Amino acid sequence: MKLIMLLTSLVLVLLSVPIDAQQKADPASKLVEFHMALLKRGPHWEASETPQVKELHQQHLAYFSSLIETGKAVIGGPIIGDGELRGIYVFKAKNGAEARAWADADPGVKAGNLVVEMHPWWSEEVMKKAAIPIKLTPAYLGFLSRGAKWTPEKTPQTEELQKAHMANMNKLADMKKLVVAGPFGDNGQLRGIFVFKVDSLEEAKQLADTDPAVQAGRLAIDMHKWLVPEGILP
Repeated sequence: MKLIMLLTSLVLVLLSVPIDAQQKADPASKLVEFHMALLKRGPHWEASETPQVKELHQQHLAYFSSLIETGKAVIGGPIIGDGELRGIYVFKAKNGAEARAWADADPGVKAGNLVVEMHPWWSEEVMKKAAIPIKLTPAYLGFLSRGAKWTPEKTPQTEELQKAHMANMNKLADMKKLVVAGPFGDNGQLRGIFVFKVDSLEEAKQLADTDPAVQAGRLAIDMHKWLVPEGILP
């Protein structure tokens, strides 16, 4: 992972600098806007494996494959577990409306089995082409959100915490554990993501917990096992 992506994304995550202002102020920045669709349980969610549910699942998988193969989605896949979040798409689209239309066209969304929550998300273009035929492999995705001690103010204390946070991220990247990171662009509760390539969810949690901003309660992290197509992650 390149150092510029780490440094720029962390400034955005912790200091809440608006994305468009950051891009204008830093023309050398290599951050690109993507659109992340969080697929959550919908009003017609059904976990039982009826013939109808199996058919809908096959349609959903076929649509997912088409998004990856056409390049509309740069990465995506199911979230493992019994929680509300069921999967994620990351789109490279002209704008949020186009990305939303692609997400809404998912057969699972059209049937009400899933609902979509959209967020602009920024990262370097580090994702590669998926291996064909598509085969899923585990990664570990952590959502960084405002912690119990989050404050928007810039103080000497938050500046020191920022430096420690950045240093820890660079350490994890140098270890080839942290492979993707970047901020959300809508200045909400969610601040950014970490994606780890490690052997287990427990290892990913342990690495995420070394973050000084997480330890200080300024940020919180929610870690998930995420199945993604082989070949995409650096």
